[in-house]
This record gives sequence, structure tokens and C-alpha cells, in this order.
Amino acid sequence: MGESDKIGNKAEELKGKAKEAAGKATDDERLEAEGRRDQTAANLKQAGENVKDAFNS
Repeated sequence: MGESDKIGNKAEELKGKAKEAAGKATDDERLEAEGRRDQTAANLKQAGENVKDAFNS
């Protein structure tokens, strides 16, 4: 789809990685899990974008 969607998904993934790292550094399991969840959501969105791109090519 659009580049802005891909950039937004990547930003969400990086935010999730940062949360996960912060959770590990502070021994906060909840924050770490939230970071992994954010990454998973971003990856699923990106997969959807890739499917759309494949059908629009």
C-alpha cells in the first residue's frame, strides 16, 4: 500500500522493541510483554500490506 503505512508500521515495531528492551532492563515483565505485543501487531499489519501489494502488482 502506501509508503506512509509502511513507515508507520516500522515505527510501531521499533517502539515495541524499545518497550521490550526497557522492560528487560528494568525487570518489568509487563512492559516487556507489551513491547512484544506491539511488535507482533506491527508485523501483522506489515504482512497485510505485503499481501495487498502482491495483489496490486
